Amino acid sequence: MNIIRYFCLALLCAVPCAAGAQTEVPMLGGQVIIEPGQTDREIESWFRILDRNGMRVCRIRMFEEYMHDTLSDTWDFSLFDKAFAAAEKYNIRVFATLFPLDKNNAVSLGGFKLPSDEAHLARIENYIARTVGHFSRFSSLYGWVLINEPGTSGWIPEGGFTDRHYRQWRDSLPENSYKTPYRLLVSFERQRFVTDYNTWYLGWLAARVREHDAHSEIHVNNHQLFENIAEYDFPAWRKFLTSLGTSAHPSWHFNYFQRSRYAVALAANCEIIRSGAGDLPFLITELQGGNNTYSGDKAFCPTGEEITQWLWTGIGTGAQGIIFWSLNPRSVGEEAGEWALIDFQGNNTCRLDAVKEVAACLDRNQPLFRNARAVGSPITILYNRESLWIESKAQGINKNDLNYEGRNQGGVMKSVVAFYELLAENGVKANVGEINELDWNRADYSGECVVFANQVAIPSYRWDDIRRFVERGGKLLVEGLSAFYDENMQSLHNTGFPLADVFGGELREVDCRPGDETGSLPEGMPAHLWKGYIHPGTAVPFCGSGRYITAVRNSYGQGSVVWIPSLVGLGAIRTQNKAPLADFLRREFAAQVAKSAFSFGEHHPGVIMQTLASGRDYVTVLINKSGVTQTVSLQVPDAGLKPETIFPDRKYAVKNRKIEIGPEMTIVVKWS
Repeated sequence: MNIIRYFCLALLCAVPCAAGAQTEVPMLGGQVIIEPGQTDREIESWFRILDRNGMRVCRIRMFEEYMHDTLSDTWDFSLFDKAFAAAEKYNIRVFATLFPLDKNNAVSLGGFKLPSDEAHLARIENYIARTVGHFSRFSSLYGWVLINEPGTSGWIPEGGFTDRHYRQWRDSLPENSYKTPYRLLVSFERQRFVTDYNTWYLGWLAARVREHDAHSEIHVNNHQLFENIAEYDFPAWRKFLTSLGTSAHPSWHFNYFQRSRYAVALAANCEIIRSGAGDLPFLITELQGGNNTYSGDKAFCPTGEEITQWLWTGIGTGAQGIIFWSLNPRSVGEEAGEWALIDFQGNNTCRLDAVKEVAACLDRNQPLFRNARAVGSPITILYNRESLWIESKAQGINKNDLNYEGRNQGGVMKSVVAFYELLAENGVKANVGEINELDWNRADYSGECVVFANQVAIPSYRWDDIRRFVERGGKLLVEGLSAFYDENMQSLHNTGFPLADVFGGELREVDCRPGDETGSLPEGMPAHLWKGYIHPGTAVPFCGSGRYITAVRNSYGQGSVVWIPSLVGLGAIRTQNKAPLADFLRREFAAQVAKSAFSFGEHHPGVIMQTLASGRDYVTVLINKSGVTQTVSLQVPDAGLKPETIFPDRKYAVKNRKIEIGPEMTIVVKWS
């Protein structure tokens, strides 16, 4: 059966159920590790711990290895039956993660990501039939997680099975209408196939689940988001999911960021997932709950304050649920004795105490949070797969030299998060999404702004959309090497820049200056590595002159473009001289900031805010990672709104729309 037929079956069989659209208080929970050797008393104790700490959801990996004797081909579900029965007793919902054996009947920590051959696919199908067919009878079952953390960093199984799918996929591609007179030397066909192949397999899994369970949630959690993001086609996944999730372990997944920036990295991660989910709910399916000893790229143990920050960041960005990895530790193999919220005697740690406090706040304010939704933004920061593919293709020397951070793997997404962070430190929320997730078909974009932060490629299939966006009243801010290439890594500025009319000119050249420097940029902004000079046409320079124009504005139709072809986002973050760019953004987006529900009166480095709307009320979440106490002045949308601190307690009151927040603190305010 070919890939197209598989995909069509998935779409027909995996119709999202209504449960995903229910309005609920955000669910907090933990991964319950079920292993042979555990006693009935132990298994029940973990669900009792969840219950007494206000955690109403859990996740269980359904290891085929622990249920299926492959030599005799017999199945014994009794170990997991005990867990599901305990969940029913304590009214805990279960997300069950499909975890079949790999081609060699082996199991690993993360699980395999794609089938190896037809025989393996048939064994997976049999596993789903057995497992879903058995456990769908439990009232505690809430949903199925199709696979643990899809995404392979570009790797796919070799062999005839994959080769056949590749040929069928390639033959199904429509003819590309974009023509260029230049010979193309770079192809990203394989990368596109990997993205679609992941989508096919997830759709196939969803269809198989639906054959045996027509009602439960269908969910999947990506991982290593900032590195693997080009492999995820979230709009395509919406067709067979009822909710979208993410794993967000700082020790594994936030390698681009220092610990002081984990909260803002999580916030950006959540905004990406929220955009990808569209109208579906999203969850943080895995969040680091405990200590690393030998696992994790950046091993550490979260503090109780960090757990609190991460919980409220997820809630503030609109997550419907947050599940920690894990409640109890694994006993054997990789990660044994690590990651848990409880200690080895089964008692609460300070981390679990932090979860309990947040759960209690949610419980006290159920009507408020049951109806709460993340506030949208007129500012959207866009990334695109093509930029990530080109960045990866271009890797060469200097990979570990921090003077070249902007051109190394990660420069594209680091730039996206830099702009997100600088806006957040103004209290200004920004959306973050892939270029294909924006609605490019609206008749009017007045008051809307799109940011291209170092998106080194702008694909040809969006050139006309970008032109219409500005023409119809949108504002475009372009930074770094954005639009240096097309999707085929063809240089655009010496071959006839297709967006010259919109941008108001072309690049004259880009000067590579390793490290960071200040000078010849607006407001004294520091820049990293690249400084670009513009050859203006219709654009009006506002920094530099002659051959050294570094920033321009251009009016086009009813909209405008601001173009700074230097790495000022990374420059601000690397030098910690954020104020020039942060203040510039606040002034440049004054109209958009005025439309925001809440913002800060001035830039507060290290302080970020999330905002929820609940009916006529609002909730603001402030987190201070700056290391010093700050007094934040808040701009509110309605002078009649009255503040009430609901977390941690009332003594952190808002007075005259100002609030004092100490280092590492999280303060949650209700406005009614």
